[in-house]
Amino acid sequence: MPRSPFSPAFWRSPLRGPWFTSLLGLVLLGGITVLFVTGLLSYAAYNPDLSPVNDKTPGKGLLGFYLFAWPTDPHWLYRLTQGVHVTLGITLIPVLLAKLWSVVPKLFTLPPARSLAHALERLSLLLLVGGGLFEFVTGVLNVQLDYIFPGSFYALHFYGAWVFFAAFVAHAVLKTPLALRNLRELRGASGPAELRGEKDELTSPNPAPPTVSRRGAVGLVGGGSLLLFGTTVGRSFDGLRWSAVLAPHGGAEPGNGPGDFQINKTAAYAGISETETSEEAWRLVVRGRGGTVRLSRAELLRLPLHSAALPIACVEGWATSDQLWRGARLRDLAALVGHDDPTDVFVESLQRHGAFRHAALRANQVGDPRSLLALFVGGAELTPDHGHPARIIVPAAPGVLNTKWVGRLTFGDL
Repeated sequence: MPRSPFSPAFWRSPLRGPWFTSLLGLVLLGGITVLFVTGLLSYAAYNPDLSPVNDKTPGKGLLGFYLFAWPTDPHWLYRLTQGVHVTLGITLIPVLLAKLWSVVPKLFTLPPARSLAHALERLSLLLLVGGGLFEFVTGVLNVQLDYIFPGSFYALHFYGAWVFFAAFVAHAVLKTPLALRNLRELRGASGPAELRGEKDELTSPNPAPPTVSRRGAVGLVGGGSLLLFGTTVGRSFDGLRWSAVLAPHGGAEPGNGPGDFQINKTAAYAGISETETSEEAWRLVVRGRGGTVRLSRAELLRLPLHSAALPIACVEGWATSDQLWRGARLRDLAALVGHDDPTDVFVESLQRHGAFRHAALRANQVGDPRSLLALFVGGAELTPDHGHPARIIVPAAPGVLNTKWVGRLTFGDL
């Protein structure tokens, strides 16, 4: 029996072949396309063209051609797009691993390159496999471990996605017609005995005795994906968080009080002290073309206050249920400093540690009547971990742009 993976006879599983590989490939064709699109939407939601503080991917150049002003309607938009992105990515892991297993003999084909065209095909395969593993591994690590790539995840994931998807598109153009033909010709053939006539470079010349049918293998892969889906998807939906037992920020809410819902960054982590956020010490500085005003919390409470039911939706795929926030409208604060029409705003936090200590919002976000400098949530004052004494809440914005512990707002063109 050959001991070298470079020998075709080394790979003896009777499961490998056109039917199994084609089926997995078509599933990934649809799934990865959705992942790529929702990933680009997530990047657009950060408004990276608005201000350098929002842009974690400098020098993107032509790759930013699709960017647009992120809308505020529907208010659950980012909750949906990023929930789909993260949940689908996790769900596809068994499919991706099975697909890689099914084609691994190709990585050991000799000679490495029979011609220039074959060399280019092998190179594209390396980019496809390497890029796929890189995107899935970095995405899962960031979701599971929170900011494991501080300051660099966005650039790594963004550029990696373009390299991977370019190789993926080239591969799909070449292989999709063949995959569809394989599934049509081999329809109904589920086990090795029925597939003795199925031959290609992945089919073992000396297959081992079968231990599972190909449909059984598909069921195993599908069952793994279904398990990951069922233990992850609930963190994006009201009433189902308890089911997301394998997801960060999944499981039951930490409590049932007005401020007892999920957070990502605590006051202690951000370096916020009770002294600087006390009634006596804290002042909100608001700047604009009409000058500067400084407002205490008591003065903010004398302004017209409004309420909005909005969720917090995180890039990691989790979201809170709609919480009832109450505070001053951002467009009213802009009017205090001479901006009667909505304009962009630069938001500065008191936090000392962690990313997104500053953020920028577009004029359409400032102008939405649900966009607030929130002082209350659930009928009670904000807790320190939820941004006391004041935080931003904007419909459909990524959670990191809903800045906590706000100290300064600067309205005007950024």
